[in-house]
Amino acid sequence: MKAYSKERRGEVLAACDAGVGTREVALQFGVSESWVRRVKQERREQGKVEPKTTRLRPKCWEPYAEWLLAKLDERPDIYLRELQAAAEEELGWMVSDVTLSRACRALKRTRKKRR
Repeated sequence: MKAYSKERRGEVLAACDAGVGTREVALQFGVSESWVRRVKQERREQGKVEPKTTRLRPKCWEPYAEWLLAKLDERPDIYLRELQAAAEEELGWMVSDVTLSRACRALKRTRKKRR
């Protein structure tokens, strides 16, 4: 679920500052009472209104992207299980076929199917 925007939090806090109760504010804005309490507590204790930023982890396949692109250029019709075996044999990289599929999609490389 996405975090509520800074503006939305400001509106909720403004309503609370105007003397409206927590339950009424929650009903008015369509949020939970516990969320209203948590936003009020964050402002009171930490002085912040904006939502926490999300931390983006680097993908586990990114260090191997060049190798992966080279393998796909060398053999465009390679199966994922063959690519997986090559990664383990050549690099010692144990990776799932799902991760390889996601990496190929992120690198905008499709594998040609044999016919």
